[in-house]
Amino acid sequence: MELAVVPIHRFAPRASTREKPPLRRLGFGRRPATSRRPRRLRLSATVRRSASGAGSSHFAVEDNLDALLQVLPSNLRDDLTSEPGRSQLIEVILDLGRLPEARYQGEIGGKYLRRTEVTMKDLEYALDAVGEFIDNRAGMAGTLHRISAIKSREGAVVGLTCRVGRAVIGHGDMVYDLLRYGKSILFVGRPGVGKTTAMRDLARVLSDELRKRVVIVDTSNEIGGYGDVPHAAIGSARRLQVPEPSLQHKVMIEAVENHMPEVIIVDEISTKAEAFACRSIAERGVMLIGTAHGETLKNMLKNPNLSDLVGGVQAVTLGDYEARVRRSRKIVLERKAPPTFPFVVEMRNRCYWVMHRTEKSVDMLLHGKLPLVEVRRRDDEFKLVIERWKIYNEQYM
Repeated sequence: MELAVVPIHRFAPRASTREKPPLRRLGFGRRPATSRRPRRLRLSATVRRSASGAGSSHFAVEDNLDALLQVLPSNLRDDLTSEPGRSQLIEVILDLGRLPEARYQGEIGGKYLRRTEVTMKDLEYALDAVGEFIDNRAGMAGTLHRISAIKSREGAVVGLTCRVGRAVIGHGDMVYDLLRYGKSILFVGRPGVGKTTAMRDLARVLSDELRKRVVIVDTSNEIGGYGDVPHAAIGSARRLQVPEPSLQHKVMIEAVENHMPEVIIVDEISTKAEAFACRSIAERGVMLIGTAHGETLKNMLKNPNLSDLVGGVQAVTLGDYEARVRRSRKIVLERKAPPTFPFVVEMRNRCYWVMHRTEKSVDMLLHGKLPLVEVRRRDDEFKLVIERWKIYNEQYM
């Protein structure tokens, strides 16, 4: 089912079919441009789509939570198993000498799991169940869960963060129409908003539904999960694991040169070298799907390492006449180059995204104006709602 508010103009067509004089048809006799009536701006449009209309026929969540609970001591495991809100569990915190804590989606603070503090014996039990840590992270083969360690100055583990990894099938519907353009998309948002979860389902959609050759550059094994065999949630996409985080940009170039992908997916772009690799890949005609930390497009413009992803910023000196026409200072900020990512999606929360056409939005923001954006959200029935031509607001949600 699809409902739309059609753009409305100020004047309706004339009922008369009287033909215009020949000179009027050629443009003579019209009012001068300065005296014409101003056109009325189009009103915003809202489109509602079911999940099936956006390319996927269902929406499902797979968390394999029981596997993660096996890492915890038995008394904590039993409490979480019987917890009615376990489907909203985000992470379990085990810090030496403190009460064990569970944190849930949509709740402020956490919930203590017992009245006694975490002991070294509890941590040793979890470490034995997890295995080897690389870069203070470890995982469980065949799952998307992640266990991160806090170490003392002597190298002993004194805290664990056991984070739940979920595969959300159907989450890619939020930008399904954008994928058909074949243009690169950058997702920005604060940690924990669901960027990696979105990458996972987009890999499945692109590889299985749109039949693209997809390669994932998986630096921390968060997208494809731990183990040599990738998790089924990424579909038929292939995965390149990265030995060290500092080598991510080299593996990105290796993926293009060795494996002929049509799409490359990369998580957590954070350095100038990685931004340069993204531009190099985009110039070769390969579609990029990437994420970066930063809540809004403005944050990206102010980040010296990542601003090139959205075109970069440079100071330009205007002539006297141009400055008078613009009614601005002689030194202004302009976009430096075409953006690496033609689309930028701000993930305000898991079901509320703001989509920018990067060139237009960056130009307007640098000129001190508010761009028009698309708001994509889920309604109470979990159908996708697209609100077009909305004036950009960093605060609304």
